[in-house]
Amino acid sequence: MKYLKHIISLLIIAFLGYSCDAVEDSEAWQDLELRTEYQDIKVTKVAGDLERPWALAFLPDNRMLVTERPGRLNIVENGNVTVVNGTPEVRAVNQGGMMEVSVHPNYSENGWIYLTYSQAGPDDETALTVVRGQLDGADFVQMEEIFQQNRFSSPGRHYGSKIAWDNEGYMYVSIGDRGANPPRAQDNSDHAGTLLRLNDNGTVPDDNPFVGDDDVANEIFSYGHRNIQGLVINQENNEIWATEHGPRGGDELNYIEPGKNYGWPTVSLGRDYRDDREFHNHTEARQMESMVDPVYEFLPTLAPSGLALVTTDKFPQWEGNLLAGGLRPERIRRLVIEDYTVIHDEELLTFELGRIRDVREGPDGFIYVVTDETPGAIYRIEPND
Repeated sequence: MKYLKHIISLLIIAFLGYSCDAVEDSEAWQDLELRTEYQDIKVTKVAGDLERPWALAFLPDNRMLVTERPGRLNIVENGNVTVVNGTPEVRAVNQGGMMEVSVHPNYSENGWIYLTYSQAGPDDETALTVVRGQLDGADFVQMEEIFQQNRFSSPGRHYGSKIAWDNEGYMYVSIGDRGANPPRAQDNSDHAGTLLRLNDNGTVPDDNPFVGDDDVANEIFSYGHRNIQGLVINQENNEIWATEHGPRGGDELNYIEPGKNYGWPTVSLGRDYRDDREFHNHTEARQMESMVDPVYEFLPTLAPSGLALVTTDKFPQWEGNLLAGGLRPERIRRLVIEDYTVIHDEELLTFELGRIRDVREGPDGFIYVVTDETPGAIYRIEPND
């Protein structure tokens, strides 16, 4: 009997301890106050309890939109998360699902919101697809498919899927090499492994670099990309910056120019996942004269996802810098660039938040970060002067 009472006491203590831990975990977040090289910062949680959040966008009324990879679009207002009804059905496998959300530059006039996702096709294959629609309360209405990549393939890897807008209203969409067959990125009849340039309705601009070439898909702006998951355009001069995954090592920062070949998989700075050797099965060299070298190679690996250009005067010491999110190393890399050369690289938030999926500059001038976790969250970075 005495032994039984002892066991019951231990179980009660364990249960109370678990209950306290559960409460503590749910309320554990406290604002972080951190010192960086040039700027003291404070990090605040904006919203949590998200399932694999992927991308963040801002509406003119200060509400936010955030996607969750299993297939949801959400409205975030004052920390409250509301699921939007009527979004497309996704084929969520591994890296695929609901991915990018982007607001049209003239949203106040037309109300268009853009989503990218992996759409199911024949034989269980998928294709990266772009739709646009409008919000009516918590409903996604007037939805129309405006683009689908021109080849379905095995689901689960390298969708790219970032969207950015230039100051002329053209939309740029990245598509990864889809993983199973890397040489697709050198086949210009295939959308895989490319950055596309589209009109806002998905049609092809007349001045795209390959318009009129019957051997090239006219949507292609640049090619030879493995998997662009960070994309930002400087609105002052339309300079396009992208971060993309290499294999083991070889993650890149690229300055994108029209019609250029960025090499994958013919050239790569990365190594084979299995044995760290060069990619002899596909790769001919580390660089080649006809192909564009990266501006910067992230060492050690970054697994890049999310890229922001700091334009706000809220962070005067960071103005003009790029903030590149990293998944596996759980950090942001702050890049100082002069004459298309990275002259300084600082690591921020190392192991503080988890896997960084998206990085955005908000209309309030603060920096917002989305973590690729379950539960994932949205965080705001502010100066802490």
